[in-house]
This record gives sequence, C-alpha cells and structure tokens, in this order.
Amino acid sequence: MNEENTIQNSNLETNKVYLGDCIEVMKTFPQDSIACCITDPPYNYEFIGHKWSDSEVQRRTERVKDSKTMVKNIPYGSGLAGGVRNARWYERNRNNDLDYMKWCQLWTDELFKICKAGAPVAVFNSNRSIAHVQIALENSGFYTRDVLVYRRNSGIPRGLNLEKKLEKMGHQDAPKWNGWHSAFRNEWEAVVIVQKPLINNYWETLQETHVGVFKTVNKDGSFQSNIFENLSKKDKSENYSHCTVKPLGLIKKLIDTLVPVHEENIIFDPFSGSGTTLVAAQELGFDFVGIEIEENYIPIINQRLEESKNNKALTPTLF
Repeated sequence: MNEENTIQNSNLETNKVYLGDCIEVMKTFPQDSIACCITDPPYNYEFIGHKWSDSEVQRRTERVKDSKTMVKNIPYGSGLAGGVRNARWYERNRNNDLDYMKWCQLWTDELFKICKAGAPVAVFNSNRSIAHVQIALENSGFYTRDVLVYRRNSGIPRGLNLEKKLEKMGHQDAPKWNGWHSAFRNEWEAVVIVQKPLINNYWETLQETHVGVFKTVNKDGSFQSNIFENLSKKDKSENYSHCTVKPLGLIKKLIDTLVPVHEENIIFDPFSGSGTTLVAAQELGFDFVGIEIEENYIPIINQRLEESKNNKALTPTLF
C-alpha cells in the first residue's frame, strides 16, 4: 500500500486519489466539502452467491479487469443465467437487487454528508439497475433532478437467440423464430442526476456554496436535452486496464454542465477506476478528490493525471 495515497487525518487533501473502501474513506472527509460527484460504481451484473461489500467489489474488479469488458448479461454459473425461470429464480433475482440497493445506500449515506448544499451528483449505471441506485440516493437525502441518457451508438445484441437455441435442440420450427431474442441491443447508459437540498432557493444556495444551477445552453445557443450523444469516443490514450472507462469528453461535458467555475468547487469520484473523472476535472481547472479500492489502479490514475497537466484549462471564475 502506498502511504502517500492513504488517509492520514481528517483533513481533505485535494488533487489526489485515496486508496481504500470509499464507505470508510468518506467518513474521514469534512462534511459539506464536495461541490459535485460524478461516478461509475460497480454495476449489479453478477448476482447470486456473494454479498455486496468492499471485498466483493475487489473480487468483481479482479474478475473482469484483464478482459476490459463487463459481462454482457447475467453470467452463466451465477445461478440466474439460463435454467428454469421458476419462482425461486425470480426470488433470488429480487433479493440480489435489494442487497445491491442496501450496499449502494451505505456509500450514498456517506456521500450525502460530505456534499455541499445544492451539490449535484451524477451516477452511471445499467438501465436494469439504475432505479435501485436512484432509490438509495433518495433514501440518503438527495432528491432526483433527472435521468440522463448517454447514447453510445454501439452495443452488442444480448440475451437468448431463440432460433439458434431451437436449432441446437433440433426443433423443426426454428426458422420461424428468426429475429426473435429475449432482450434488446443496449446502446445507452443511464445517468441519474440528484442534488443535495438547497438553502431556501437557488440564488441563496449559489451565493453560499457556489453550486445549485446547471449550464443548459450550449455554445451554439441550443438548449441541452437530457440525451447526451455525439460525444467523442474513447481514444487510444483512454484504453487503460479498467473494464468500464467512460469517454473523457463525456465526463468533461457533465462537469461543464453541472458545476459553475469557482476556486472552492471540488469534483469527487468515490469509484475512480482509471481516473477519467479526475483527469476531466483537472483539465477543466477544478480541484478534485478520488477514491479507489483497487491498489493496481492508483499508479494508472497518477500517470494519467501527470500526462494531462499540460491540458489544464485556465477558466475564469464566475464569482
């Protein structure tokens, strides 16, 4: 463990990434200190047989980090892929969803404490489990502002191909089921936007905490919708060994939309991964703080931050 990247005291040191379980690390941060959180927590793809905890997050990270690809659907061997969809199957599925939501609320509770009044929080998740994350955030005290659609313009067909399944069974009606599958091709991700309650109104909150409103008019004068698309795809410099790296341009767009420029505004990511949120914050001229549970990602994050220093913007403050 690198002592430089661990919590030493209760003071919040910015422009660095802390190593550890974010639930525990956030407990050491000052309350009302974070201006915006943009994060991509573990998705609830693997289901049965494991409890959500910091050790489980590490296990899942280790399982997928070499392939750089998240599981497309419920994996075989989990107890929920294939097989008979009986009452027990659905019960186990539902119990896992509830277990995941309880785990989410452990970190959303701590996140609420350290966010400033009016602070926006943007959380990525799959279209199947975004509701559970949203409920956890609301249970912690945040209120929902919107659910954005990040359209990737790509996606792999998933689920059961009924025609091929019947062909393997030797069923004579297989050709009749050409084109029928058990799921859609997924080419979008959900981003739930929540906010910590204001201080009476938007202007009073903005004067006190420097956050609370969104920049929804684009450079060309158009009004930004809640569908984010036609953003830059990942380039080769972003192909780090993390399974769900988001495009740098997307994260920059979110920061630019959600956070007014002010010297006291800190961007935070409790699930830093390969550090894209931190790099985006640095290049836009914001201070940042990250947490990452997987020690092997710390040098990757620091390398990316060092390489991006020359791209740092000199943006004038709005206050």
